[in-house]
Amino acid sequence: MIKNSNEMALLVRKNIYRIAHYAGGGHLASALSIADIVAVLYFGGVMKYDPQKPDWVDRDFFILSKGHASYALYSVLQSAGFFDEKELWNVGRPGSLIGEHPKKGDIPGVEASTGALGHGLSFGIGIAYANRVDKLPGHVYVALGDGECQEGSIWEGALSAPTLKLDNLTVIVDHNKLQAMDRLENIVNMKPFADKWRAFGWHVIEIDGHDHTAIKDALLYRAEGKPVAVIANTVKGKGVSFMENKPIWHYRMPNEEELKILMDELCISAEELQ
Repeated sequence: MIKNSNEMALLVRKNIYRIAHYAGGGHLASALSIADIVAVLYFGGVMKYDPQKPDWVDRDFFILSKGHASYALYSVLQSAGFFDEKELWNVGRPGSLIGEHPKKGDIPGVEASTGALGHGLSFGIGIAYANRVDKLPGHVYVALGDGECQEGSIWEGALSAPTLKLDNLTVIVDHNKLQAMDRLENIVNMKPFADKWRAFGWHVIEIDGHDHTAIKDALLYRAEGKPVAVIANTVKGKGVSFMENKPIWHYRMPNEEELKILMDELCISAEELQ
């Protein structure tokens, strides 16, 4: 039984590769990047949810806008009790409930269909606004990739949320400084990144995205009349030495030699890959 977010983060990282192993592929480094964030959200005393009542009206919402990091989300949802563990090892297979990208309605706990980047923030804004109109207590959390923030739709949402004074909305930007093909600054330079959010009217908190205390404090912070943007400075591929900060690992599986290193670093036994 998982006791805290640190234990959960270790299991999430382990399961990310196990899911990919059985699925035959996946966005490993992107999922490893947010393992600590999802662990704190679900097992760090941040979110209110009930896996027995996934549509509980007073729940908090988590939207993984960077849906290609789905293996991290699937792992934490399963550990929280939303679905049976056997489904983790069937991701993407014929007859499975779960695809490589999250799809609302297929499994409990997934609040939005994501993967086509740039849409999760607007979706979250709609939920946050509806909750306020309906006087519901649920807080909305949206995880964005920093490369995703090159999408114009993100900045339309970033303008709208402060205008609507959505203080029941928190955005977490997985700021690992890499995207599919290269470093962020070599594709579209986002600097000064945090200042852009401040200029749009957000309360901005910059943290180490692998420090669980810092993550929890930032996610629980509320700014009256303003949405919160948490800029989580992370390492893409965190936890697997040869993947860390390497653009080539956006979508790739390890070879035989690399797999031995990964299994050792993530404490995966040979039996767990059979």
